[in-house]
Amino acid sequence: MVKRIGVHIGTAGGVSKAVEKAQEIGANTFQIFSSSPRMWRPSKVDPKQAERMHELRAALHISPLVIHTSYLVNVCSQSDEVRQKSIVAFRGEIERALVLGAEYLVLHPGSWNGLTRDEGLKLAAESIERAIDGLPWQDTGFHILIENTAGAQHSLGGSFEQVAELVALLRAHAPVGVCLDTCHTHVAGYDLVTPEGYEQTMDKIAATMGFDTVRVWHCNDAKAACGSKLDRHEHIGQGTIGVEPFRRLLNDRRFAHAAFIAETPVDESGDEERNVRVLKSLVK
Repeated sequence: MVKRIGVHIGTAGGVSKAVEKAQEIGANTFQIFSSSPRMWRPSKVDPKQAERMHELRAALHISPLVIHTSYLVNVCSQSDEVRQKSIVAFRGEIERALVLGAEYLVLHPGSWNGLTRDEGLKLAAESIERAIDGLPWQDTGFHILIENTAGAQHSLGGSFEQVAELVALLRAHAPVGVCLDTCHTHVAGYDLVTPEGYEQTMDKIAATMGFDTVRVWHCNDAKAACGSKLDRHEHIGQGTIGVEPFRRLLNDRRFAHAAFIAETPVDESGDEERNVRVLKSLVK
């Protein structure tokens, strides 16, 4: 099975340009935003760009396409206004993902500040169900991926148990899986660094969501310490995680089916290619 390794790529000049950029930097999978991640007003998909993206991905064997949901979406907000806006925005994200032929749409569940954890979980599940209701996702291979978070107070998804609970609530109503982020996992307090800690963390994944449910790993080193709850990404091998845990993860047969996508900083030209190259060099 071909190892799928890529990076988050900008879409300046049109979404199809991201496919070309992925191929140029040696990636065979990639992630994009389908609209501005910090604006409620959505972008419209250019049908010609969508068609070109389909053609290029097929010709270059670049898959899966992962889309990351806008940072504004908070499907478990205590504010009815914010939650309703989030449902509309997330439905738009799903619609664009389907038009673009994306396999995965990654979602941060949001913050339940002002509610109980259980109330937040219930609202998140209900909001996602409403967002996808009636959309033609069947037989497309499309999945919504719930991403684990860095574990900040009131942030839903800071533990594997919370991610697994939300997935369980959604399974009967939506195509759902999981995206795990190495930086988020590390700063939330899970040990990926030591060989013993890595296996203990894998045991927790097995006992909660299961390996097959994890469709994507966001591969990010961390600027902050394990358990710090601070979500600060670093270049692969240059942070508090270090290079060896990524070697272990990329060669873990339990994730042979998964895509590995970096969301590392772009401090200077060529950083995307450098991080992809480092990840590819770790594959045995």
